[in-house]
Amino acid sequence: MAAATPLELRPLGNTGLKLSCVGFGASPLGNVFGIISESDAIATVRRAFSLGVNFFDTSPYYGGTLSEKMLGKALKALEVPRNEYIVSTKCGRYKEGFDFSAERVTRSIDESLERLQLDYVDILHCHDIEFGSLDQIVTETIPALLKLKEAGKVKFIGITGLPLGIFSYVLDRVPPGTVDVILSYCHYSINDNTLEDLLPYLKSKGVGIISASPLAMGLLTETGPPEWHPAPTELKAACKAAASYCKEQGKNISKLAMQYSLSNKEISTILVGMNSVKQVDENVAAAQELATVGKDEKTLTEVEGILKPVKNQTWPSGIQQS
Repeated sequence: MAAATPLELRPLGNTGLKLSCVGFGASPLGNVFGIISESDAIATVRRAFSLGVNFFDTSPYYGGTLSEKMLGKALKALEVPRNEYIVSTKCGRYKEGFDFSAERVTRSIDESLERLQLDYVDILHCHDIEFGSLDQIVTETIPALLKLKEAGKVKFIGITGLPLGIFSYVLDRVPPGTVDVILSYCHYSINDNTLEDLLPYLKSKGVGIISASPLAMGLLTETGPPEWHPAPTELKAACKAAASYCKEQGKNISKLAMQYSLSNKEISTILVGMNSVKQVDENVAAAQELATVGKDEKTLTEVEGILKPVKNQTWPSGIQQS
């Protein structure tokens, strides 16, 4: 597939970074959603990069460090200058559990850099902070990350999580410019767009905005969510009905969902997990079609109608693979 329309690059808050509007979520490289071979992982990253994807996100938590190792090998195999791609990883959440202590996150970055085979990461996120003490994040974790920034191991600092209230809690308690980026997931998709309400606040803080999981962790797919998906039953049923409707119309709900999320240009990038060349091609094609033709408003209106009774229903933080 020729990349006829280059992927749009969008500024990330005040960082000076410009991220491809489609971001590469590398959790599947950690075999989180099934086994992926090293050669397939490398081919998938290579394909993404060749089509204009310049942002790659991982975490030591994904696959118990396997995602970082695989992404590191794949990026090295590109054999391109380091400044041609942007990498974010995370700290504080591990296979063994959560640990946001200064000592652990400081050790964490060195471990991540070794696995990624990099000298620095562009963004280091505190991972799923709702599971820790938010006051510890403010008084201990973020100050430790600022030291890593001074040391040149990290360019920018971010925070991630599911409940939207965590972002303002932290941002209101740290000096302006301390936290550069937030990563929110499952709150800017067809079934839940509550992140929209927070955008003016985040912009006022100069914070870059990454939104992950436009497919709501599998809800907005033809195959449906994984067994462990924590969404309420009625939300799952409504999404299933919406997916069936799309299929009957010869449309794909995942493409529709991707385009819906990409449409808001105040969000710097839509991060989506990818584990095959085919998935990369589909996501990039969705973005290119959106840029040239626009989204399918008729089908979108119908799907929004089906999902209206469950609109903005969320679920408690728990086992999700954020």
